Amino acid sequence: MTNYTLEEKDSFTVLGIGTEIKSHYTDFAGINKEKADFWQTVSQDGTLDTLKAVATNDYIFAVNEAVNNKMMHYAGVMTEETLPEASRIIEFPKGEYLVVKGEGNTADELSNKLAGIAFGQVLPEAKDFAYVGGPNTTVEMGQRNGVVFGEMWIPVVRK
Repeated sequence: MTNYTLEEKDSFTVLGIGTEIKSHYTDFAGINKEKADFWQTVSQDGTLDTLKAVATNDYIFAVNEAVNNKMMHYAGVMTEETLPEASRIIEFPKGEYLVVKGEGNTADELSNKLAGIAFGQVLPEAKDFAYVGGPNTTVEMGQRNGVVFGEMWIPVVRK
């Protein structure tokens, strides 16, 4: 099985600016394209820089959350501040998280790779814990040697 850990995390809040994902939840190519287009837009129009300006650390969060039966995707940062253009304050609960670490040539590649490992390999094979919903996130933590590195954090419960 792929390298992962279970880690206890304190609750934390991510301030996010988001978009509704319209593709069917099994249309991974469509979902990935919508997310890539969203990230290109927020990177180019200054939205991501606005978020970074109020962040308490250098981490960039790509958050997935079901809200009112809609699949939402957010660009976010950890902060205590709010912004008028922010669309959601995302509360992550205190508890155990599945953490998958990795790297990619781009933030998109990192996010897709970590989601594929977490949802395609680790969770289906897990015997003693399960994801039961709630927000999950890819955390872009930085760059080294020309690659983006980070982690995926998924809240889980013991079976």
